[in-house]
Amino acid sequence: MNLKKHHIIYALLAFVLIVGLFFILIPTPPRTAAVPATSTATSSIVSIVQPLRFEVVTTAAAQERGLGGRTEVPENYGMLFVFSQAGNYGFWMKDMLVPIDVIWLGTDGTILKIDANVQPNTYPAAFYPPKPVKYVLETRANEAARRGWELGTKVQLPL
Repeated sequence: MNLKKHHIIYALLAFVLIVGLFFILIPTPPRTAAVPATSTATSSIVSIVQPLRFEVVTTAAAQERGLGGRTEVPENYGMLFVFSQAGNYGFWMKDMLVPIDVIWLGTDGTILKIDANVQPNTYPAAFYPPKPVKYVLETRANEAARRGWELGTKVQLPL
């Protein structure tokens, strides 16, 4: 009976060792940030721990509403505005209840400009990209800084 217990213990230890070696020796690819503000910096891919969940809005009504009326914007969440063509689209804080980051993206996912921590009381002022854009990302205030995003950071668009 005692010998049988030793065999079971040795088998379990061998199994744990094999599984542990598998996770240590098999490389995992780095994850990249998932979407795109102003100055000339070199592009880089940013690794993040938590992926950003996206709500993609393409209709004029949804784009006009944006995050308006929401009492909070969760961490690791973004609303990606996808326009049919590049343009100098203005964003304002109409009906906004919480501050947000507005991140202007190039077609390749490079951040062209970040308007960080934009407050609801800035309405009716509008914020514009440095050049025509097709993609704009709204996130919770300071999300870009929390992720280490800056001008020139390249993020993968979920399209």
